[in-house]
Amino acid sequence: MLYLTRKIGESVIINDNIEVTVVDIRGKSIKLGFTFPSDATVLRREIFERIQEENRAAAVGDDEALTEAIKGAAGPAGDPKKETGT
Repeated sequence: MLYLTRKIGESVIINDNIEVTVVDIRGKSIKLGFTFPSDATVLRREIFERIQEENRAAAVGDDEALTEAIKGAAGPAGDPKKETGT
């Protein structure tokens, strides 16, 4: 991790297209301003972690429901005439 010391009004440039500026300091709170491309995604860490948890939970899914859905989509098993309609 990189640690930097900045004063109010000072900035840090990241990857030539992201600027982070110290806007205000009050007690233990620091207000930062960000300038970045409009197509960039910026999330607070707690939101990012919640999204990651939900994605992992969705990826696990319900194996039994998935198996039933696959069986239902495949048509009757074992009789090729029933599957093709001939």
